[in-house]
Amino acid sequence: MVKRSSSASEKLVDKIVKGIQEVKGHEILTVDLRNIPNSVSDFFVICHGTSDTQVEAIARSVVDTVESELNEKPVHKEGTETAEWILLDYFNVVAHIFQPKTREYYDLEKLWADADVKQIEHQF
Repeated sequence: MVKRSSSASEKLVDKIVKGIQEVKGHEILTVDLRNIPNSVSDFFVICHGTSDTQVEAIARSVVDTVESELNEKPVHKEGTETAEWILLDYFNVVAHIFQPKTREYYDLEKLWADADVKQIEHQF
């Protein structure tokens, strides 16, 4: 797998956020990990849905939006069986789509507090 340029990673983040907003994902954050030594990717995009149905819909919307606009598919997906936490791995950008209690428990925002975290304003 080849690392994308920062510009390509930023475009991917934008499309992931767009996919989340299409189905009204909640509390969308982008976590810029590029200045963190040995980070696992360039960015995390974190959000939550209010039910397993909405979490699944958010994940589907992200995959569809990224594929239609950038012609990319995730290299790995996890959590689709239970929809408590769906992870979509695009290599340099990883989308984390939680249910509220699971998001609170893992608290990725706090775990990566040294990164540049930006909250995305609601579009709905």
